[in-house]
Amino acid sequence: MGLWRVFYADWQMECCGTPFSVGDEVTWPLLLDEGGETLGGGWSGAIAEITATAEHVRDDGAEMRVLRADDGLVVALSADPGDGAASDGADGDGTWPGPGRRVTRSGLLTVERHGARWPETTGTVRTIHLVRQDFAEIAPGSRTREPVPASRSSEAVDRCPKWFGGGGVGVLAELHVPGPHP
Repeated sequence: MGLWRVFYADWQMECCGTPFSVGDEVTWPLLLDEGGETLGGGWSGAIAEITATAEHVRDDGAEMRVLRADDGLVVALSADPGDGAASDGADGDGTWPGPGRRVTRSGLLTVERHGARWPETTGTVRTIHLVRQDFAEIAPGSRTREPVPASRSSEAVDRCPKWFGGGGVGVLAELHVPGPHP
């Protein structure tokens, strides 16, 4: 059994998501943001540490690295297989460990509905927090804005909205993963 915090970005929900409520069973494709830099970082209370078995998965010719935890959490890693970014350090050469090796990674778990067919995790939603964040111009008069991490706030809600506004950037859900699923 595991309890994991998962960030579901507003644009992911608005594009391709289905709203969910506390108590719902959901199945989500998860990606680990190992740097925790989503929306400018500052996710210290939501960073997960995962000790899991490393796997290589091929889907439609694309290769991805996957972590499969004993509690049923399955998460893809965002780095490319050959970049060495996800080395477990044991090899010392920046290579990804062979299949079946145990590794530990930390980062922000995010729902990812775009790109490759990511592996999925099934669990029950225990809590939902609507996340709001301010954005600031990157330079005076610029139309480009960047997140202001220190401005992030959250509010407990019973249901994830389909459409966000008022500074809403997504939800942080607590997902109870009861064990491996076939």
